[in-house]
Amino acid sequence: MFTGIVQGIARIHSITESTHFRTQVVKLPPEMRKGLEIGASVSNNGVCLTVTEINEDLVSFDLMQETLRITNLGALKVGDFVNIERAMQMGAEIGGHILSGHVYCTAVISDIIATENNRQIWFELPNAEVMKYILTKGFVAVDGISLTIGEVKDNQFCVNLIPETLQRTLMGQRKMGDIVNIEIDPQTQAIVDTVERYLASRC
Repeated sequence: MFTGIVQGIARIHSITESTHFRTQVVKLPPEMRKGLEIGASVSNNGVCLTVTEINEDLVSFDLMQETLRITNLGALKVGDFVNIERAMQMGAEIGGHILSGHVYCTAVISDIIATENNRQIWFELPNAEVMKYILTKGFVAVDGISLTIGEVKDNQFCVNLIPETLQRTLMGQRKMGDIVNIEIDPQTQAIVDTVERYLASRC
């Protein structure tokens, strides 16, 4: 489990491709490696991945075909960066919201509105099936970052980012047209699905 409070970014050191399979090696700084063991869960751009090998500062993760298909990790190259969050520890402060690291879909950055101390980013989702879980003032995770939804319009929504988020995560480098991972809030999904099933049973 994760909280959506990204601890920093890390560079992809190498990628080994196999049939419908990829091993991604990430160069983790010391503060992100403390106590890290093989088998641990680490969020890469919001995707829960399992540590398969540790060689000093180089940490390996295996990506299955479904992960490559659904998320933006399959499009990354050596030298690209990913948002990193270590798994939540019991008793630790939860500053974001509870995440599983199971990405629901990707979205396209459709607009970026920059002001002096703020940046508003708009995302376009693939269909109405996803949009029903996106509610104004609700939670969403974008590339593993816990964010509050600012506004919803048709198949788009926006978030407002403070300088700390822009500096600590990849959001400060994102451009229009970039693809990001989306994890919907599981509580919102449960409520929406329950209401839909109830209304369907009443028909």
